[in-house]
Amino acid sequence: MTEPPAPHPPSPDDEPRAGGEEGARRSGGGAAARAARGTASAVLIVLTCILVPVALLAVWVKDIALDTDRYVSTVAPLATDPAIQDAAVHRITEAVGARVDGPQVANDIATWLQSQGLPPRAADALKGLGPQIDSAVNQAVTKIATRVVDSNVFATTWRTANRAAHQAVVHALTGEGRGAVGVSDGTVTLNVGTAVDEVKKELVDAGLKPAEKIPEVDKQMVLFHSDQLAKARKGAHLLNVVGNWFPVLVVVLGALGVFLARHRRRALARTALGAAFACLVVAIALVVARHYYLDHLPPEVQSKAAAAAVFDTLLRFLKVSLRTAVVLGVVIALGAYLVGPGRLPVAIRGTSDNTADSAARWAAAHHIHTGRAGSWALAYRKGLTLAALLVIALVFALWNHPTVLTVLLLVVVLLAVLAVLALLAAGGRTEQDAARAAPQPPADQP
Repeated sequence: MTEPPAPHPPSPDDEPRAGGEEGARRSGGGAAARAARGTASAVLIVLTCILVPVALLAVWVKDIALDTDRYVSTVAPLATDPAIQDAAVHRITEAVGARVDGPQVANDIATWLQSQGLPPRAADALKGLGPQIDSAVNQAVTKIATRVVDSNVFATTWRTANRAAHQAVVHALTGEGRGAVGVSDGTVTLNVGTAVDEVKKELVDAGLKPAEKIPEVDKQMVLFHSDQLAKARKGAHLLNVVGNWFPVLVVVLGALGVFLARHRRRALARTALGAAFACLVVAIALVVARHYYLDHLPPEVQSKAAAAAVFDTLLRFLKVSLRTAVVLGVVIALGAYLVGPGRLPVAIRGTSDNTADSAARWAAAHHIHTGRAGSWALAYRKGLTLAALLVIALVFALWNHPTVLTVLLLVVVLLAVLAVLALLAAGGRTEQDAARAAPQPPADQP
C-alpha cells in the first residue's frame, strides 16, 4: 500500500503571509472604527451647532416669557418709553370719549343772547364757534391724559397690569393660564381702564361736567400681534418642558463630539465657530423678522413705534444671549488656535515666554525672588492652567444671564491668571538655572 505523502512543512513565507492577513484584518477594523468615530463626531458637532441657538431660545422662554418677575422687570421700562406713552395718551383719550356737542352749545348760547337783543350777525358768528369748542375740549382731555401717563400713576398701572397679564403671555406661548391681558387670534392687548378712570376723575375735578356721564369702559390697548402666535404654542410648550436641561444636553453633545474627534483641538475650534455662526444667523433672522412684522402690522395696532418698542423689549435678552454666544464662540476658537502648533501661535507663545524670562532675570538681578511659589508654578504649570480654565468655565456657567461684557471680563481675568503663572514659572526656572550655575564646594577629602 502506498503511504500518503507527508504534509509539507510550512514554508517560511507562509507565516508572514498569515500574519499579514491578520494584520490587514486588524488594520481594516481599526480604520473602520476610526471612520465610525469620525462620523459620529461630525454628526454630534453639527447637531451641537444647530442646537445652541435653540438652547438659548429655550432659556429665554423659560426665564423671560414664563417667569413673572423677570417678565415684569423686562417690560416695566416701557411705561416711560415715549412711543408707548404717546400710544397710551391716544388710546386713553379715545377711550374716555368725552365729547361736547360744540355746535349745539354754540347755537344754544347764540339763541339765548339773540333773545336778549344780540344782533343776528353777531349771533351767526357765535354759532360758528362750535368746532373751536370741540377742539378746546379735546385739547383739555389730551392734556390731562398726558399728565396722567407721565405720572407715577401710569407707571404703577403699567406694572400692575403687566404682572396680572403675565398669565396671558404664558397662555399665548403655551396655551395655559389667562390674565388681564387678552390674547385672541394672535393679538395681545392690555387693559387701560384704570388710567381711563383716572382721566375721567381729573376731568370732573377740572369742571368738565360732561365727563361724569362717561360710561364704564373696558378699553384695550393692543401691544402685540402676530398671525404665527398660535403656531408657536407647540414649540414653546416643548421648550418649557425641556427647561433648563436643554442647554446642559447641548453642552454634553458638543463635548462628546469633540472627545470622539481625532484632532480634538481643531474639533473644538470648529464647534465653537459653528455655534457662533448659527447664533449669528438667528440674530440676523430676528432683524429680518422685526422689519417684516413692523411692515405688516394689522389695523388694530394703533402705533408702529409702540409695537417696535414692545418687540425690541421682549426680545432684548434673547438678542443679548445670541451676541454673547457669538463672542464666546469666537473667543474659544481663538484660544484653541493659539494653543496649537501653528507658526503664529508658536511665535506668540515664544514671545510671551521670552518676555516672562526677561522679567524674571530682571527681578533676580534686583534680588526679587519667587521662592517656592515659582518652583511650584514651574512644576505644575499645565495643571494650574487647566484648573484656571475650568474655574473660568464654571464661573461662566453659573453666571446669571451672562453678556458680552461678562465674556470679555472673564477673558481678561483668565489672561491675567495665565500671565501670573508665566511670571512665576519663569522666576522658578531662573532660580533653578542660577542654582545649577553656582560653583559647588569641594568635597571633603578623607
